[in-house]
Amino acid sequence: MKGCYLLLIELKNDIKISIGKLGDIKFKKGYYTYIGSALNGLEQRINRHLKTNKKTHWHIDYLLKHTKIINIYYKENIIREECTTAEKLKSHLVLIQGFGCSDCNCKSHLFYGSKDDILNVINSLKLRSYNY
Repeated sequence: MKGCYLLLIELKNDIKISIGKLGDIKFKKGYYTYIGSALNGLEQRINRHLKTNKKTHWHIDYLLKHTKIINIYYKENIIREECTTAEKLKSHLVLIQGFGCSDCNCKSHLFYGSKDDILNVINSLKLRSYNY
């Protein structure tokens, strides 16, 4: 299966995290959503995000050490949709500058907002919920 996915994650406390080459970022407690793509194996990528013991490779790996994944959503496709999805998220949520987008021209692939605002955007994208 190939496509894009969204992680809905919760951060219980304010925290400053060193995110690879991005450096230290202050995160407010609350809800975040991260958009990613996996054209070489969507299920494998999602399952990697669910692991607690893994090498920190991507920006999201640093953040996931401090958060809880609330839900995962996905859309099957053979083309990259993460950037067009990030544009839609950007118009409704607060972006975390430079996060998760070092391989594209997006401003971010991580967004902050209320749980309801994030879910409203996710629902508008007509994504499926991933059962794990």
